Amino acid sequence: MKLILIIGAIIVTLALISYSIAIITEQRKKVITPFILKFLTIGISLDIIATACMIIGSDNSPFTLHGLLGYSALAFMLVDTYLIWKFKLQNGYDVLVSKGIHLYSRIAYLWWVAAYITGSMLVALK
Repeated sequence: MKLILIIGAIIVTLALISYSIAIITEQRKKVITPFILKFLTIGISLDIIATACMIIGSDNSPFTLHGLLGYSALAFMLVDTYLIWKFKLQNGYDVLVSKGIHLYSRIAYLWWVAAYITGSMLVALK
């Protein structure tokens, strides 16, 4: 396996950890805190870097089924990060998150985890 792909795999796993901390905390507390924003922002940053590493290191077209799944998952998380930051800027911290944002965060996170798992399975099956 190419070094850039190994680096991408490590970084995407760090993104999973960061996203998990942020989203699970938000789902339990139902409010936005500096802690949640920090881990969500770290997660999206790591995810973008990992995606770039995987595109650079892959011999396949970037438009494979897993690629499209991954890009859509990243897009969902980008939108989620935007919505949560927008909510925080409009309402401040420790305000009950709207049901729409709360549900969207859960769906986006689950979609992202599905993309992570399928990518891991593809690597394991090689």
